[in-house]
Amino acid sequence: MNAPSFASLFSVFGRIGLLSFGGPAAQIALMHDALVTRQKWLSEDQYLRALSLCMLLPGPEAMQLATYAGWRLRGVAGGLLAGLLFVVPGAMIILALALLYVQFGDVPLVQAAFLGIKATVIVVVLQALLRLGQKALGDQTAWILAGLAFVALFVFGLPFPTIVIAAGLFGYVTADLTSAQAPPPPVRARTVQTVLIWGSLWAAPLVVLWLTAQEFLLQIGLFFSKLAIVTFGGAYAVLAYMTQAVVQDYGWITTPQMIDALGLAETTPGPLILVTEFVALLAGYAQGGLGLALAAGALTLWVTFTPCFLWIFTAGPYLDHISARPRLAAALGRITAAVVGVILNLSVWFALHVFFAQVGTVPNLALPVPDLATLNIWALILSGLAMVLMLVARVKLLPTLGLMALAGCGLSLIGFT
Repeated sequence: MNAPSFASLFSVFGRIGLLSFGGPAAQIALMHDALVTRQKWLSEDQYLRALSLCMLLPGPEAMQLATYAGWRLRGVAGGLLAGLLFVVPGAMIILALALLYVQFGDVPLVQAAFLGIKATVIVVVLQALLRLGQKALGDQTAWILAGLAFVALFVFGLPFPTIVIAAGLFGYVTADLTSAQAPPPPVRARTVQTVLIWGSLWAAPLVVLWLTAQEFLLQIGLFFSKLAIVTFGGAYAVLAYMTQAVVQDYGWITTPQMIDALGLAETTPGPLILVTEFVALLAGYAQGGLGLALAAGALTLWVTFTPCFLWIFTAGPYLDHISARPRLAAALGRITAAVVGVILNLSVWFALHVFFAQVGTVPNLALPVPDLATLNIWALILSGLAMVLMLVARVKLLPTLGLMALAGCGLSLIGFT
């Protein structure tokens, strides 16, 4: 297949960036529909292998998947274009909402619109999960691994890396060893060059801040750089740690502000890790007004997403080599099966927090238990309406999101939400 033009990449990934609501589960499905089903730029196997690789790397897996796809299609320039288009729309919306937030506080009408969008996202995620499961779960063992991964996360709260490593080891030791000879790995000098370039870009603003004694911004940059390294399994895996650090340890924002930040990040396009931008904007505004807020937000975006390009441009060239080795390919395939269970966990978690205002957990377990008294009946009704629009009336996603946002606003204006 001929490589798509940059204009085509801009059009497709721009649309993905604008419609990437609902966290990684919905975003992964949206990209699958665009890149595999519609454009046929990637094969099913290429997409699933890339997804498994991105789940192994720290950082937002959906953004890295977009970056890998762009890199695969048009090299580093394509990867940069795809990754930036995935992030920038959501980052701009978060910036606008954060500035509104610091001026006016909570904006009920905006949150009402987001309720309609979240209700739609539940339907999108359900469709996505069914499609992905059909593609990735090709045998009984894969179904079992997906189920075990879901239980391990949903019930026991086991660390995400543990689940991925266990699935990979299982695939490695049970592999069918008949396979074609592996292609040679990429030139090591190019790999070293990639690490040096992107590592330097990542560190450059931190060095400048250290040399100019900008203590607050340096603290922001170092903290979110560390977060970029430990964020295995996407943003959900480190939300609790980040909340404790920014509220209790650093005192940058309050607990209610953190809750609002999570709510806004969950309902805007782009990766959920954009919550870091919102936190940095609020912290900077509290420390020194608008100028410091903008600086803190820009720095946080830089140290959060520059590492994503480092991981993908370094590891991406090795993916075909890995896939041609029978044991490594089997490990990657079993990780893919476990990833379906991971996405199911994220999907149920998201739905529970849309439908219920309060969700606790069983003592000594991670099993979520919603407070039935906090059920939002209007969220259920809106989800039912979204299901009718998308599954019965076959209305496309973008018009459905617009209609559902208007429905949420309408309920708010007449006092029902």
